[in-house]
Amino acid sequence: MAYTIDRRFTDISFEEIDRRTRVALTGSGFGVLTEIDVQATMKKKLDADIPAYRILGACNPKMAFQALEIEPRVGAMLPCNVIIRQVDGEVEVSAVDPVASMAAIENDALKHVAGHVRKLLSEVIESI
Repeated sequence: MAYTIDRRFTDISFEEIDRRTRVALTGSGFGVLTEIDVQATMKKKLDADIPAYRILGACNPKMAFQALEIEPRVGAMLPCNVIIRQVDGEVEVSAVDPVASMAAIENDALKHVAGHVRKLLSEVIESI
């Protein structure tokens, strides 16, 4: 089972894809709660050089609230991470597939919410 929803872009800068991703997330009711510059962190902590790589911790409050009401410990699996990374001369955006990430939890109501969030994130990725 795939665990991400992916799209690659050519001839568009990393920073422009980052901007478009944030706009698309906001337009679908998500906010970016956290941001990790993996490239800078690896350089600082390990003196390792890697291509541009950023993790955005995105949250749709309405969907998160529904999920927490159904399964209070689901917060351990939130927020929905979206990565932007430089790969093979392109920029790739990948969002976690909430259905895949929630598969370990046996709760049909939660799976329904995860399906709705997957639809929203798929639309975000497509609209970038």
